[in-house]
Amino acid sequence: MKIIKGNNVIFSFKPKMEPVQKVNPKEVFKVITNDCFYGQISSEEQTLDTLDYSRVNPATGPIFVEGADPGDLLKVKILKIDIHSQGIGLTMGGQGILGNKATKTVTKILPIENGHCRFNDIYLPIKPMIGVIGVAPSQEEGEFITATPWKHGGNMDTTDICEGSTLYFPVVQEGALLALGDLHGVMGDGEVCFTGCEIGGEVILQVDVIKGKTTTWPLLETIDSTMIVGSGKTLEEAAEAATDQAVELLKKGLGLPWEEAYILASISMDLKISQVVNPNKTIRAAIPKTILPTELLIQSI
Repeated sequence: MKIIKGNNVIFSFKPKMEPVQKVNPKEVFKVITNDCFYGQISSEEQTLDTLDYSRVNPATGPIFVEGADPGDLLKVKILKIDIHSQGIGLTMGGQGILGNKATKTVTKILPIENGHCRFNDIYLPIKPMIGVIGVAPSQEEGEFITATPWKHGGNMDTTDICEGSTLYFPVVQEGALLALGDLHGVMGDGEVCFTGCEIGGEVILQVDVIKGKTTTWPLLETIDSTMIVGSGKTLEEAAEAATDQAVELLKKGLGLPWEEAYILASISMDLKISQVVNPNKTIRAAIPKTILPTELLIQSI
């Protein structure tokens, strides 16, 4: 099994990037990731004035996928996520959805013990997830720092991007150029203070290429839903983006008039907040597989 080491990182998704490794369709490989602070914080006494902000949110990669051409879909199956034994929770002045009330920095070291994240005497079951994962953006869209989510993926901070789920990214550059990092041991939808349980770890992935299919926004397949992961400057923009593509997929996948697809979305589809704290906000629109299975949805695009 190929192993992509955690010292091979990017801090922005660019249209042109030099790959650190190549993999083939259907290949299984391991990616070593860093926490979002790149290991710069190890105690609750550390102050942020010593933090090198140019080294925040590292994503391991990019990884060139053979046979992935512009106009294809990159399929990324998350087989396993193993996290380290200690995470970090942090808030600081001006950050998060209550940034106007947040006036000081507080750092919490969060031990991982027996499948739980310990916060003081509170034990939260872990649910490891990937915060940052994406591919190279188009030349027209340009460069995105890894902290920003958009059509290429990026810092989507979506709790359903976890073990057992599958992502589908639009390929706009040869080889797709996949990169990922920013694991969380556990995180609430919204990530309201601007961190989850930030942690490093290892991710085992399997990639494949679906030829001649594409998508505007990343798609996320879970056990019971297919989600459109949309982002925007505001939650309203993100909700509109995700809903717009969802209605189009229902229209095409079920052969419905647009108005009927819109009604069906309203009575069956859930809008779920992913995160409210990044440069762009993220919402996912979840279409139940009982209405439109993922394979039929993808066939229709």
